[in-house]
Amino acid sequence: MKKLILDRKKTILGIAAGAIAGWMYWYFIGCSNGSCGISSTWYMSTLYFSIGGGLLAESFSPAKKAEPKN
Repeated sequence: MKKLILDRKKTILGIAAGAIAGWMYWYFIGCSNGSCGISSTWYMSTLYFSIGGGLLAESFSPAKKAEPKN
């Protein structure tokens, strides 16, 4: 478990940063009438931004080389 966390450190940090950014977006900008799909509730905004943050962080990680099969 510890190795998994260390291998995905950038992705986990991206998810956390995205979640914080999503909550801040909802709190400071948000949607006043509740008709916005993403920013109408704090948990939807946090969820979408955390997914985006994780994907963005993962895109900057170097690709792992596959080991040749014998």
